[in-house]
Amino acid sequence: MCSKPLAGKVLTWGGALLLPCLVAASLQARVLQTPEQALQLAFPGCTLEQRTLYLTAEQKSALKAQGFDSVPGLVTQYRVYRGEELVAFAYWDTHRVRTLPQTLLVILDPQGAVLRVELLAFAEPPDYLPREGWYRHMVGTSLQRPPKVGDTVPPVAGATLTAHATTAAVRRILALHQVVAR
Repeated sequence: MCSKPLAGKVLTWGGALLLPCLVAASLQARVLQTPEQALQLAFPGCTLEQRTLYLTAEQKSALKAQGFDSVPGLVTQYRVYRGEELVAFAYWDTHRVRTLPQTLLVILDPQGAVLRVELLAFAEPPDYLPREGWYRHMVGTSLQRPPKVGDTVPPVAGATLTAHATTAAVRRILALHQVVAR
């Protein structure tokens, strides 16, 4: 007779312990690839050089003047070399989509135009992800022709917030690259 109430207490207690673990697991971003993996896939056989850049007050002001409110103090820049030739720059950007983060790797050519956008991590439900081919619409965008949903980039039904967050991140990286490349 005591086993039923005891079993109910154990299940309730066990469920109470399990619930935070389930919530924490669901809040973690699904990491799809590291920046290094994405760059090695995009540029097989190339050499990667990772640099940590500390933005000056002047660089931060220049970005804020362009309308970017949250300006990092520290930036990771990747340089991709084929032999001695610099073939690409890359930066990663983590930002909120709806309520959870997304991390992108934006790869630029030496002139500062987008070569690729790679999704590194996504914590929102998978239904909010655009199809993989959608990211190719960013290729060729630049500060002179920035990505904008409904203009240079098509809208995405069911992933509107992701599309807007992604294009904003790419514009932010384009502006950041211009500031640090001076």
